[in-house]
Amino acid sequence: MASERSHRLEALALRVRTTAQLQGRFTLRSGAVSDTYFDKFLLESDPLLFRALVELLVPLVPDDTEVLAGLELGGVPVVTVLSQITGLPAVFVRKQAKPYGTRKLVEGCSVFGRTLAVVEDVVTSGGQIALSTADLRSAGAQVQVAVALVDRRQGDPDALEAAGLELRCALTREQIDAA
Repeated sequence: MASERSHRLEALALRVRTTAQLQGRFTLRSGAVSDTYFDKFLLESDPLLFRALVELLVPLVPDDTEVLAGLELGGVPVVTVLSQITGLPAVFVRKQAKPYGTRKLVEGCSVFGRTLAVVEDVVTSGGQIALSTADLRSAGAQVQVAVALVDRRQGDPDALEAAGLELRCALTREQIDAA
């Protein structure tokens, strides 16, 4: 069973690498420059690959999670599929509230007093996860865990630790590079 899971992870890592890992010179959201980029849109637009990756997140979601919180923009499709698979409700977390309409930072059900798992696609520095978690906690949510499709962390690995968050990922950059 363990070797079957290991083989499945290796096969998915290879599919991620061939589908969405680009080589070149890229400036990341964190401002860091990298020679490798994971194009989340290429991942999320391949329905079979995307579904397989999201299914890897299911056992990573803590048992006490009441609501899944997808971060704008890449976390929204991930949380939508994860919500469908798990049956947990989803909310959508904006980077900033729009100045019109409901003017909400968190769209969907109330998060006050509820235990959330933050959902993201690709993690580089964890900076946006930390910022959005602070917003969710200000709204009364309890957040201790973030789950993501790919951990490609570069830079300061302490951003999430400083925010009191545990990161659980379907795949790491090391697994993808080794595939």
